[in-house]
Amino acid sequence: MIFNLSGIDNRSPVGALLRLPLRLIPHGLVLPILQGPLRGKRWIAASSNHGCWLGTYELRKQLQVAGELAPGMTVYDIGANVGLYTLLASAFVGPTGKVHAFEPAPRNFEILERHLRINSVQNVIANRAAVASSSGLRPFCTAGDYAMGHLADCGDFQVQTTTLDGYLRDNQSPAPALIKIDVEGAEAEVLQGAHQLLLDRHPIIFLATHGQAVHKECCRLLESANYSLNSLDGQSVDAVGEIVARPGNTISAEAGIGRSTPCTCC
Repeated sequence: MIFNLSGIDNRSPVGALLRLPLRLIPHGLVLPILQGPLRGKRWIAASSNHGCWLGTYELRKQLQVAGELAPGMTVYDIGANVGLYTLLASAFVGPTGKVHAFEPAPRNFEILERHLRINSVQNVIANRAAVASSSGLRPFCTAGDYAMGHLADCGDFQVQTTTLDGYLRDNQSPAPALIKIDVEGAEAEVLQGAHQLLLDRHPIIFLATHGQAVHKECCRLLESANYSLNSLDGQSVDAVGEIVARPGNTISAEAGIGRSTPCTCC
């Protein structure tokens, strides 16, 4: 049985009280992940949400992603941050699989690589780059919070960008069977730069969108590539920011595509 601290609102008296001991944990301490699909893996305290090493952070999503993974798969983790889903994919695709992680922020990338080292991970290719609709250099903004870093005109520094179509072509590696995307508002750009990949290979996509306009455009792009969209928790697609997209609508892309879960945002 999993005790889900992340499910208790930290603004409530009980949630605040339960989290008090976490303040005593030294930053940088390496701890075992206590529960969930990554139980036993090693995690750096305060590198991200404490729920990561407690094993409860985005637990529903972790379990759903893990349920789609199989040995030998190739997985792309877009917006890898410090590596939670990279480690998850690495563990489940095994030594015959491969994970390609993309993270542009220097602080996050450094911790991502350390998480790979302390867990003796050998099946991950870590790319210090942002995925977008074109390749080049773009401003990147953190605003003091590296968990919320994103491409922005008023960025703190420049980062390298790449497209998934270009990356796949240049590296000549197997196409991904599953892609996780969480890039704080640039989700539509990621999909635009993966146009051929989506049409030709139809990987399963776990997508976190940020903002209604981006959400609407992402849904349009995925449906035009013949994807069926569902939320992670059974709500209507337009009511949430977490989507799983699977190939195989019954209507062709040319004819126009309907949602498996009705949506009014488009």
